[in-house]
Amino acid sequence: MSEKRILVVDDEEDIRRLVSVYLKNEGYEVIQASHALQAIEIVENRPIDLIVLDVMMPGMDGIEACLKIRENHQMPIIFLSAKSQDMDKIQGLASGAEDYVTKPFNPLELIARIKSQLRRYYMQPDTRVSSHILEKGELKVNPKTNEVFVGSREVRLTPKEFQVLTLLLRHPGQVFSIERIYEAVWEEPFYKADNTVMVHITKIRNKIEENPKKPIYIQTVWGTGYKA
Repeated sequence: MSEKRILVVDDEEDIRRLVSVYLKNEGYEVIQASHALQAIEIVENRPIDLIVLDVMMPGMDGIEACLKIRENHQMPIIFLSAKSQDMDKIQGLASGAEDYVTKPFNPLELIARIKSQLRRYYMQPDTRVSSHILEKGELKVNPKTNEVFVGSREVRLTPKEFQVLTLLLRHPGQVFSIERIYEAVWEEPFYKADNTVMVHITKIRNKIEENPKKPIYIQTVWGTGYKA
């Protein structure tokens, strides 16, 4: 595997330097940005494999930056934030990030999360998922290339949205509980107060369904979960 390039975005120089030192010790190439606009410019002009993105920055904040980046790019994004409330985490994940780490943080834990996201996103196609096209009506998903089409319209999903959708499509008609979806995709214990799965389902529906209020591709089984 070639050396991965990580973009670290934080208005605090000490945090950028700390994260960069740990990443370089693991063999990653690191680019630093001190504000969101600089980060967006870097992403548009250089290949970036993963972004560590601060939420609270002057000017454009991390949430806005994530939404902007997600218009054209799908690399994993991990938020760093001093905000630790559940709603802050949900907002961060809903904007398109794959993970959310609260400050103060353990650098070794952050590195472990970075490695995990890189493994999931950049595994070779033949080991990550089958190349078999997943279909339901007009919806077609290619797990090998991460492409999603509804008819002739291409749909851009974040990595986590793509994982949720393919999980359901690989098991047509099978009902998955919220807990089961969360633990399969995020690979960590589920907490009852966590609305992450519901937020992602809503975002997927808004992208693939003609009428998200009357979905045909991802259906709700009331009191149980979701099925494709």
